[in-house]
Amino acid sequence: MDYLAGEGVNASFDKKTVNRMQEIESLSPAIKEKPFFFIDTVLRDTKAQKAYAS
Repeated sequence: MDYLAGEGVNASFDKKTVNRMQEIESLSPAIKEKPFFFIDTVLRDTKAQKAYAS
């Protein structure tokens, strides 16, 4: 509801992102860990690249 009203934590996410997060949330804990590992790796590497580019 917050997303539809443009309020709350999910207001800035597009519908495709919200749908993906809902699908990931429905996975078993062991399977859910895999996409989060990949996401965390990409975020870490991107932050490192930005830090070294400055």
